[in-house]
Amino acid sequence: MRNVPNGRRLFIDKSLDTMKVRKFTMTTSNKQSPKAKDGRVFYGWWVALAGAVNMVVSSGPTFQAASTLFRAIEDEFGWSRALVTGVASFGRFGGAMLGPLEGWLVDKFGTGKMVLIGFTLGGLGMIFYSQLQGPIQYYAAYFILSIGFSLGGFVPSMSAVNAWMPHRRATAMAIVIGGSSLGGVFVPAIVWGINTYGWRETTLVIGVLTLAAGPPLAFIQGRRAPEYSVLMTQLAKADSPDTQPLTQHDFTPKEALRTRAFWSMSITHMLANLSVGAISSHIYFQLTDKNAVNLSDQSAATILPIMAFASFGFQMLGGLAGDRSNKRTVLPILIVCQGISLLVLAQAGSYWAALTFALLWGLGFGGRTPMLHAMRGEYFGRKHFGIILGMGAFPMAIGMMATPFIVGWVFDRTGSYVGQLYTLAAFCAIAAVTILLATKPPAPVQQH
Repeated sequence: MRNVPNGRRLFIDKSLDTMKVRKFTMTTSNKQSPKAKDGRVFYGWWVALAGAVNMVVSSGPTFQAASTLFRAIEDEFGWSRALVTGVASFGRFGGAMLGPLEGWLVDKFGTGKMVLIGFTLGGLGMIFYSQLQGPIQYYAAYFILSIGFSLGGFVPSMSAVNAWMPHRRATAMAIVIGGSSLGGVFVPAIVWGINTYGWRETTLVIGVLTLAAGPPLAFIQGRRAPEYSVLMTQLAKADSPDTQPLTQHDFTPKEALRTRAFWSMSITHMLANLSVGAISSHIYFQLTDKNAVNLSDQSAATILPIMAFASFGFQMLGGLAGDRSNKRTVLPILIVCQGISLLVLAQAGSYWAALTFALLWGLGFGGRTPMLHAMRGEYFGRKHFGIILGMGAFPMAIGMMATPFIVGWVFDRTGSYVGQLYTLAAFCAIAAVTILLATKPPAPVQQH
């Protein structure tokens, strides 16, 4: 390897008689944010910020505020807990089935088109949701909006930052994922809207705002990242003694599937996110049920933003730490913290116990999420990241699809969430072990 002055990234293309290996080596400074040569903020940071706004809109109604909407539906129609929260399972079924396809569509057509299509479907689904009169319409509307937000939300946003920000992957992904947490900040406003105007009017407004947000987000996120050699030029900086090399290898989906790391990360993500699916659907019930924490609607509505702020803060810290430390050694600790938070929630009987849960959940869930996703990009590259992410998220989506209904079904028969929370904590403990198996795979080799 020859020396390259001024800390510039080196593009290497080696051809051997028996194999062809492509390496993309880049160095970055730990002290400065990358900028283009003209001094402007590097465009990848705008892509990350737009991804955060995307996640505020696309995950707010179906993730952070889901349980508040479910409470309103239960109060009006008197349906069983399993029927009301089971819609989350039904909605995620579509996302699970489309997961690998979503990734392929993003890799094929680009982030911008998928964001525009997804937000159009999601907005129309929310408007349809505001008009529902029975269970069939309820499930159909939630299915449509879930498919829309899935197509235009997480996968395209993460694919875009993975392509633009290989030098600060964990930090950029933390910004995007942090948008999902910040969606919880608007939960008190949604609760206020439901209590003041009704859930129909509130979801109608959310639908209209979603339709309006789609085009500008698609425009910002839809700009394709340059090739590595061009990105190298944009990120070039003066030489620094603390610059470090970063080697990228682009795995094909088939090559990724053959690695132990792919399956270890997929299983870990599934086990850890079983509780995420349950919490997003049932947390408001656990906080307000008389035989649980027994908080008022107003008090419970303050816990959710605290969860959001804690998750956001630790997501940012997790992203920064993920760019500077060995993710595989830190992740087990964070996943265990997530499991401990579930044990605290199971025994919570006061506002302060609920607050302790919110902070521990923020530490565990918030800190581990950007690291786990950044590992995929670090291990498998950026060319096929969308479909690899979609395939890896498939088991996770299946788990998150099942848990809202199962937890609700058990509650209808026991009147308690305690056993379910203990079980979900045990799954987190298992996940803390399986992630240790995710060692970085060797570079893919293509035979002539």
